Amino acid sequence: MIISAFSEDQVQRLTGISKRQLRYWDRTGFFRPSLAEENRRIAFSRIYSFTDVVSLRVLNVLRNQYGVSLQHLRKVAKELPQMSEEKWGSTELFVLNRRVVFVEPETIQYREIVGKQYVIGIPLRMVVSETERDIAALRERDKDTTGTIVRSRNVCHNAWVIAGTRIRVDSVKKFGNEGYTVRQIQEEYPALTEAEIESALRHEGDSIAA
Repeated sequence: MIISAFSEDQVQRLTGISKRQLRYWDRTGFFRPSLAEENRRIAFSRIYSFTDVVSLRVLNVLRNQYGVSLQHLRKVAKELPQMSEEKWGSTELFVLNRRVVFVEPETIQYREIVGKQYVIGIPLRMVVSETERDIAALRERDKDTTGTIVRSRNVCHNAWVIAGTRIRVDSVKKFGNEGYTVRQIQEEYPALTEAEIESALRHEGDSIAA
């Protein structure tokens, strides 16, 4: 099996992290190369694995692209010891307000690692579904008034309409006067039942209140 190994110069080019920074992280214990010699004074004493390179790239993105402070990353490492053991490259991470978030294995919820606060997400698909449901319920007409003819000052300028709709009686009657059958009128107003159309055709009231 071939194990990829990379020198400090190669890691610097691959990750964008300077050798000075790499050595500082090694010296302070924040991130140590997997294949390092105990004596760091000898040449090529710091050798990084492929996993190290991936993890360092993750850290570089967190710091430079998302503005996460090194202080915060150190706290993350303390809260999740496996982050150091696994070299930051095996856990999918997210960033919210410059704080690192992960999916908590026990609850499958997003949690800010250091503050331990859960991230409240808005499931858009559920919101859309519930909105569609509520709109459908809003459009449902009162069965007690279905088929009746009513008028209101706030609906169609006080004209007679089919209860629960804004369909004017005189509009329905106009189709009837032009020879439309009940079935044909229903094609024009799919929301109306045949009984409602017949009721509108029989209605004798004025379209506008006196």
